[in-house]
Amino acid sequence: MEKVVWDDQYNLGVEVIDKAHAKLFRIVGKLMFLVNSGENGESACKEGLKYLENYTMKHFFEEEAYMRSIRYKEYGRHKKIHDDFRNKTLSALKWNLESEGYSPAAVQRFVGTLLGWLTGHIMTEDQAIVGKVTVKKIYDRSAEISIVARAVNRAMQDVFRLDAKLVDEDYNGRNVGSGFYCRLDYDMDDGSRIQLLLGVEEQLLLKGVGMLLGMPALRQDRIVEQAAIQIFQMLFGHMGRLFRIDTPPELSREDMLTQAQFREDFMKRYPCNLLFETRVGHFIFCFRKKRIKSQAAGGAVKNTERSGSARCIS
Repeated sequence: MEKVVWDDQYNLGVEVIDKAHAKLFRIVGKLMFLVNSGENGESACKEGLKYLENYTMKHFFEEEAYMRSIRYKEYGRHKKIHDDFRNKTLSALKWNLESEGYSPAAVQRFVGTLLGWLTGHIMTEDQAIVGKVTVKKIYDRSAEISIVARAVNRAMQDVFRLDAKLVDEDYNGRNVGSGFYCRLDYDMDDGSRIQLLLGVEEQLLLKGVGMLLGMPALRQDRIVEQAAIQIFQMLFGHMGRLFRIDTPPELSREDMLTQAQFREDFMKRYPCNLLFETRVGHFIFCFRKKRIKSQAAGGAVKNTERSGSARCIS
């Protein structure tokens, strides 16, 4: 496997943060190498977790201190993302590794999630600190195709450095080739649920993430499959606050889908169905928002189920 290399063009220009990002990429790159070369996955993950728990605490502290020093207006939102990663994501990954006895699938999920989260977070939220990408407030206009299209294109530029051209504003579910498919559900504080049905052509994900890591392209494996869902979430989280979200939303459900499952869910009617094209592949964005039932006490029903295994679909 080729060596993961942090590309200096993605530096923020803040030395302490840039050095930390480069080091984090080296850590994940080493884990990827150990897992793919057949080394002891349990030992590698235990050491990786121990290091990440300590290092992310130091790095997040330094990054947050810098944001406060420049009075970054999105500080609260950004800090919550850090807190959720440290307190929820890493804890969930640790639990999954231990409960599954450090099985190959659990190890690959661990490394893939780290890869996807770090790539997406650094390329969106961190770049926004110094104004290299922007987080715009565009509220309650999700029914306007042109607004959604611009938000998707902006997010694709931020994450993959690729332009996404809207080629079909009434996508009908046609096959765009081998790819990754996903549905994300977010339960909102106002009692509504946002559902996203997303698809990314295989070569777009593999080449897009590969470019960020200093490689021509990644190979399709379970690590990349697990990274896909993290990148999907980052894309949504950085779509210009299109859905009136002032703080990072709570993901209530995530499902990686087969192509057949994607088509089945697509037939349940999404009012916004868009197909985008980049120079290396297609991206599908389907959205709907609906009210959800309340419990007897009046609280919104939260579904924290996480089902389905990530896979690449032919």
